[in-house]
Amino acid sequence: MPYIPTAARAAMLDRAMKPTTAGEFNYLISVVANDYIARYGKSYDTINALIGVLECAKLELYRRIAAPYEDVKIVTNGDVFTV
Repeated sequence: MPYIPTAARAAMLDRAMKPTTAGEFNYLISVVANDYIARYGKSYDTINALIGVLECAKLELYRRIAAPYEDVKIVTNGDVFTV
């Protein structure tokens, strides 16, 4: 989960660039992943940990942002599923 102490968040955000495009965001994620691999070594455990982190971040984004957005759109535009 991305829920770390507020002070740690601020310190991390101060160091991170602010991407303005999807490509820049992908680059930022890739650089962070590469740095993690460089720090902890290229191994199954490191790769598995990175993939797990990315998957959990994706799922949390879906749960907190995408699903509620889709719920509003169902009400606005009608549901496609009728069964």
